[in-house]
Amino acid sequence: MQSGRDDNLPTRKRGRGAVSNRSGRFETTTRNAVDDGWYQEAEDRIPTTLTADTARHVITYNRSPDLGFDRTINPYRGCEHGCIYCYARPSHAYWGLSPGQDFETKLFAKFDADALLRAELADPRYKPDFVLLGANTDAYQPVEREHKITRAIVAQLLRFRHPVGVVTKSALVVRDSDLWAELAKLQLGHVTISITTLDRKLARTMEPRASTPGLRLDAIRALSEAGVPVCVNVAPIIPGLTDHEIEPILEAAAEAGASEAAYTLLRLPLEIKDLFREWLTSNCPDKAAKVESLVRQTRGGALYNSRFGERMKGTGPYADQIRQRFAIAARRFGLNRRFQELRTDLFTVPPAPGQQLSLAL
Repeated sequence: MQSGRDDNLPTRKRGRGAVSNRSGRFETTTRNAVDDGWYQEAEDRIPTTLTADTARHVITYNRSPDLGFDRTINPYRGCEHGCIYCYARPSHAYWGLSPGQDFETKLFAKFDADALLRAELADPRYKPDFVLLGANTDAYQPVEREHKITRAIVAQLLRFRHPVGVVTKSALVVRDSDLWAELAKLQLGHVTISITTLDRKLARTMEPRASTPGLRLDAIRALSEAGVPVCVNVAPIIPGLTDHEIEPILEAAAEAGASEAAYTLLRLPLEIKDLFREWLTSNCPDKAAKVESLVRQTRGGALYNSRFGERMKGTGPYADQIRQRFAIAARRFGLNRRFQELRTDLFTVPPAPGQQLSLAL
């Protein structure tokens, strides 16, 4: 009989956030691994793979009352940043993959996003409105450095004079500051940079392949100096672990040039609750009980409440305290302003490559 190790057996891999590779909720069987002492870990790294995403559209629409926009573009599925708390992790289960280590190692990319987007925007039935990049998985994650899919998308939106924003944890966004600055000049674009903690050691275990907190602050500074409006998103705030950093993060972001601030409270839907508890026990065992207790206090005694209007901020006295602290600090550091409304009246369909310009007046 052969002895081996199951993918689901909790084991930390270098540079990865999830401790395990638990089966997704749609799998017909679930395996529970037991280490009998025979297995020897030969490799502590998991390589990243990138597969072509064959989706026929790049714009995804939503009707969520919690969001201030109805459309998003996600160049990638899965995210190499490996943030253990990422609310997008459960989406990997739809493809028979684990929301755990699979989510951050088995990625999908829309290599033809540029052409698909042009076709969607050029459709006579299309009505322009604000679109957010990276609402599900980060548009500037490490693989973007080589493939430049996000840059092509931003450039295409600029050609169409289409309003756009992005939310990211990556300093790679500065690479495209020329495009974002031009969009901002036309009142068509802004950038949101998420900062969860200023503690570099904690960030390295909690969001292992995202840019360090210092580099994110540098990105805020560089974009602001280029004339790009920047919002700092304190997200997620983790009760008992990072909630004491609300004020320091807002102060540092304001000093770097951010002009607006937002926050969300930790969300633990579906598979994330077990993945997060594994991570917490493995990396912060002395705080695990306190964190879980405080999370439950903000979710009506459960680990998560998915009700619209409550899932982003939580409820109860502790959630109210966080809300008040954030509002006071944002006001103190001048981050309680709101971006100008982005324009939609400049939208135009540029001529396709090789297409003759119209002579009509």
